[in-house]
Amino acid sequence: MKSVFKPTGALNPRIVTLGTAGGPMWWTGVGAGQRSGIATAVLVGERAYLVDCGHGVGQQLMRAGIAISSIRGIFLTHLHSDHTIDLGSLAIFGLYDLAAGDRIKVLGPGDRGMLPRPSAEAATEPVPVFPSRPTPGTVALFDAILSGYATDLNDRIFDTLRPSPYAFFDVGDIAIPEGTGYHPNDNPTPDMEPFVIYHDDLVTVTAILVRHPPIAPAFAFRFDTAEGSVTISGDTGPCNNLVRLAAATDLLLHEAIDTEWIYRDRPGVPAASIQAAVNHHTIAHTSVEECTRIAAAAGARALALHHLVPATSSKEVWWRGAMDFGGTYLVPDDLDEISFASGPATPPAAAVTSGPLRKRPSVQPR
Repeated sequence: MKSVFKPTGALNPRIVTLGTAGGPMWWTGVGAGQRSGIATAVLVGERAYLVDCGHGVGQQLMRAGIAISSIRGIFLTHLHSDHTIDLGSLAIFGLYDLAAGDRIKVLGPGDRGMLPRPSAEAATEPVPVFPSRPTPGTVALFDAILSGYATDLNDRIFDTLRPSPYAFFDVGDIAIPEGTGYHPNDNPTPDMEPFVIYHDDLVTVTAILVRHPPIAPAFAFRFDTAEGSVTISGDTGPCNNLVRLAAATDLLLHEAIDTEWIYRDRPGVPAASIQAAVNHHTIAHTSVEECTRIAAAAGARALALHHLVPATSSKEVWWRGAMDFGGTYLVPDDLDEISFASGPATPPAAAVTSGPLRKRPSVQPR
């Protein structure tokens, strides 16, 4: 791993970018396969906390030297497949690295409660899969994964006397506080205050609703420690809730999309589907320029881009924001290590969309 900042303090709070690619696909082209699916390890002392479980997360944990038994919590920002696809592999393969007394808390969105409205490009009403339960939450997702592997699990429970994954994983749906006005279709991102979803003697994890239509709920998370803080955006368009959550954070890890890619030709894809995708990507994700404005508005000390879509865009695409942010600007590769130990604060800007951005001439891409 490449360490971006020199570790300091007894807890040495840091993140490891286990996977920095976004999107439910394997990206082709130059650099194909160099970025694994989205997943981030938050490390505090000897403990690990995992945000999202993209493709390859188990292998990346092994490459980073992070033991499954060191994980205390897994936090899912939302239930799109690129963020959850390897939750099952952690639960099932992880059995061989866990022992009596190990417990991992898994927290993520609850059941949406209703289907999203169809795209404006739809000529006919879409037909949902599994209409009897079309929008399961985190608990139901975990149960469904394990039920699909019941043959494998019961073979090992009966033959090699392995315990059930339920002996180690404590799974829960995040409850949205009452009174926010949240509604999955009508008001998925109400103006609100962050709320605590997890606490132990080393970290406090707070969440807030962010803007990632049509999926709801979608969360960003902040990890506060005695020595620093990191805020992880999840998937979101520009969102004042995220600015509120990330206020004066030491590190903001934010998703980013190559906006030029949105409009590229996609041979063989129906025109209505292309336009629906354009509609989605322009409101549900964040451009590099918007990321710098959000970080400045929050007063974040450092900004790092991840969940890169597409994962094979050139580094120049991602580094073009370096001149527009007054703090430390990073575009990490997979398995980079970034400290979020407290440092000098960056004064916040007035708002996400306000003012000229400050220049930082000295940053160069790796």
